[in-house]
Amino acid sequence: MEYRIEHDSMGNIEVEADKYFGAQTARSLSNFKIGTEKIPPEVIRAFAYLKASCATTNNELGKLSKEKADIINAVCKEILDGKLDEHFPLSVWQTGSGTQSNMNVNEVITNRGNELAGKRLLHPNDDVNMSQSSNDTFPAAMHIAALIEISDKLLPSLNELILAFKKLEEENAGIVKSGRTHLQDATPIAFSQEISGWRASLENDYNQISSSLEFIGKLALGATAVGTGLNCPKGFDSAVAKNISKLTGKEFITDSNKFHALTSKSELSFVHGGLSSLATDLMKIANDIRWLSSGPRCGLGEIFIPENEPGSSIMPGKVNPTQCESMTMVCVQVMSNNVAVNMASSQGNFELNVFMPVLIHNFLQSVRLLSDGMDSFRVHCVCGIKANRQKMHENLHNSLMLVTAISPYIGYESAAKVAKLAHKENISLKEATLKLDLMTEEEFDKVFKPEEMV
Repeated sequence: MEYRIEHDSMGNIEVEADKYFGAQTARSLSNFKIGTEKIPPEVIRAFAYLKASCATTNNELGKLSKEKADIINAVCKEILDGKLDEHFPLSVWQTGSGTQSNMNVNEVITNRGNELAGKRLLHPNDDVNMSQSSNDTFPAAMHIAALIEISDKLLPSLNELILAFKKLEEENAGIVKSGRTHLQDATPIAFSQEISGWRASLENDYNQISSSLEFIGKLALGATAVGTGLNCPKGFDSAVAKNISKLTGKEFITDSNKFHALTSKSELSFVHGGLSSLATDLMKIANDIRWLSSGPRCGLGEIFIPENEPGSSIMPGKVNPTQCESMTMVCVQVMSNNVAVNMASSQGNFELNVFMPVLIHNFLQSVRLLSDGMDSFRVHCVCGIKANRQKMHENLHNSLMLVTAISPYIGYESAAKVAKLAHKENISLKEATLKLDLMTEEEFDKVFKPEEMV
């Protein structure tokens, strides 16, 4: 591998010759050889929006020449187009402020920008980082990345899943089955009603998550090092938020209290709580579906799900609810990430939180996994669910809890005797009721109509 010599305030260091990053990135690569987790690409794209907007704003405020602003914007466009991905190699497990990733972006923009300009035009600190500090750019990039990914990826995937359940609900109108509580037989329920519960849970999650996005639409830019805005021109914070909004098509504003913006990460913790809540509902729905599809002969077997692949390397013909299993594993990871996000959010010591890389790594992993997981679950499972009408009918009419229909006529305790006798002697509820001489056959038939109990 060939190297070139780069210089920073600590002296000279070798840097890979074919990379646009510089000295501080090289130092980070050397000092933090930890794990395989890299700063998420979503954060790098957020930095591109941020750096381009900062350059434009500095130019508008008379701080940066148009030539420099244009070159910075040109490189940021290349970053957004994915042309420079290989030049952002830093580990999540670096400085907790994300300083080295901020400088990684500054260095790449500088070196690529100078190459485009054909001269030494840009300096990573003086030009690309003008009016900024790592302490306000990294939290701003976190908010930008989180809002964009939830808006453009997670919410659309969630909405598609909701629509799939709406369609399933309509397709299964009129089918009555046995309800279940405590994993035990309960009174009848329409299959469409059961599906509507799944749909409504997801609709609530959608509304909760979407309504929380306004909190991460607030940016720390303009705070610089400790929140005082040192070396930042007046009006920069509001103007840069407007420019970021123009570039991204999302609504961003400046945070009214920069001291809060640097040290508190409660907004991200709050929004991730919504992601965790979504995971709890998806866990319940996926588990319901795999319980209902259990069998095919020794389980509940009330629904059929798509048979996507062989389920066993030793048992021929076995097919498993793999999409449900995948979805529930995603949910476990997201709920675990919620712990990491909350713990990281709590570590705002004095004027800065220094657990930001691990926080955003876990946050964006949750968004990514939920989005992809819901798409897979919808396409390969939900859209192919079919009711096993025969099994539902058999289970419904075999349920002892249908005795609830005659309870108002013979009393709770007498109805309990009917259920116990029917179970003990393996006879029908009607036979047990007549055997106990609690109702006539005509009286029983008049009120015992399972399909009308929903």
